[in-house]
Amino acid sequence: MPKLFIDNREVEVNNGATILDAAGKLGIEIPTICFLKDYKPSTSCMVCVVKVEGVASLVPACGTVASEGMRVDSSSEQVYQARKAALELLLSDHLGDCLGPCQVICPADMNIPLMIRQISAGNLRDAIETVKKDIALPAVLGRICPKPCERGCRRGAYDQAVAICLLKRYVADVDLQSANPYMPPCKSTRDKRVAVIGAGPAGLAAAYYLQQAGFSCTVFDEQAKPGGMLQYGVSEQDLPRDVLDKEIALIEKLNVKFKNKVRIGTDLSMADLRRDFDAVFVAIGQLKPNDAELFGLVEGGNGIKVDGKTYQTNIPGVFAGGDAVHKRKLTVRAVADGKEAAVSIGQYLSGRPATGPLKEFNTRIGKLMDGEIEKFLTSSDKAERIKPTEKNGAFTDNQASKEAMRCLHCDCRKADICKLKQYAQSHGAKATRYKNQRRLFTQQLQHPDVIYEAGKCIDCGLCIQTAARAGEKLGLTFVGRGFDVRVAVPFDRSIAEALKNSAQQCVNACPTGALAFKK
Repeated sequence: MPKLFIDNREVEVNNGATILDAAGKLGIEIPTICFLKDYKPSTSCMVCVVKVEGVASLVPACGTVASEGMRVDSSSEQVYQARKAALELLLSDHLGDCLGPCQVICPADMNIPLMIRQISAGNLRDAIETVKKDIALPAVLGRICPKPCERGCRRGAYDQAVAICLLKRYVADVDLQSANPYMPPCKSTRDKRVAVIGAGPAGLAAAYYLQQAGFSCTVFDEQAKPGGMLQYGVSEQDLPRDVLDKEIALIEKLNVKFKNKVRIGTDLSMADLRRDFDAVFVAIGQLKPNDAELFGLVEGGNGIKVDGKTYQTNIPGVFAGGDAVHKRKLTVRAVADGKEAAVSIGQYLSGRPATGPLKEFNTRIGKLMDGEIEKFLTSSDKAERIKPTEKNGAFTDNQASKEAMRCLHCDCRKADICKLKQYAQSHGAKATRYKNQRRLFTQQLQHPDVIYEAGKCIDCGLCIQTAARAGEKLGLTFVGRGFDVRVAVPFDRSIAEALKNSAQQCVNACPTGALAFKK
């Protein structure tokens, strides 16, 4: 039984064990993509490389047998950079959108494709949960949002974009009209309090997410009713006040406290708030003369000067967002500011550096080539965009379901568990580091449950081994040579014929979104 050292820690393993086995015994995590326990290692992804003393080149931990006295370095900068380069090489040949183009362009970063799939399946409770994870006022925004997400919808290149905003409104309205509207779970109340100045969209959103995180929020506003410009600057025709009031009531139901007819600077000072609260979020809308000076904040060209990632002002513990910072006058942007600032405020109140929300890794197909839009269309309804027939411009249940079925499902169905995405995120890999002529987009949809996208395949061969173990008569195999090698079904047969018994196992084995469940 050989003894070896990994990162100067000694470990003894059985004969024939690999460096990866030894690292696991020590609790040292070495990233792997093409490896699966009890499978023959292919050593193809090279993301698990380590440095062995006395060996000139780095070696794959999954396929290198441990030997007596071996000294292994698994965490040096050289090893880290080599893994990052391996990931970027894999990404250079990767064809797919981690996030749907509609989500990427949405200021609130809402998971639009997931919401649409949930509507299509009739899971409206799940859909409103998806929406409210990122948008605190969906019924409001469903009526007044300028719909930037629809400009990113790939369906628009064929006929018309999916009616994303109306679908969001539909889900929110159904929820508001239900006997038990969705209430997000809130963490146990922590001994930290936040003052929110301004009950407009940014302030309401910040309070909504901070309260969920366990921080007690009090919202101060100089007007008689909360809502800010939504209450006093938008016409009743565009935004019925009962809709606004109902969504604010749900925020209040989370135990957010509202103090109306209180002007900070007159009735209370910033010094009072900083004394009585652990953090302050300034969301007062467009600045009036001397507002910034009154609060002791530095004013920039567009409003209160803040750190672009964290919303932190020049005063420790004081954050700002919305029109007080941007002058953009987009309600969805203000709501997004409130959500993102809540992350920074939570970090600050937890004693951690305020870094703001993590930017999610994403790859993009980019501009489609001739004929590719038709391939996306094979899994969606070909009908034209549905026009609401209700007098108030809303979808009926049947219309919402039909409109949802027009979605092309551009996003990756395994984005949350794709190992390539996870390690690219953790290693700061850039998808465009190495330029490569991209292949054509393809989908195999013949299987009733599984979709195969060859562009996302890293040629690890795990699905080939899985299908063979399951005794598939046809199964999968490598085709082509050199850089053009691909996993495919033999004899140009369909994926349905190839995976008659092992589809679920193959999807589970696939480390990327190449093999995924349709639903």
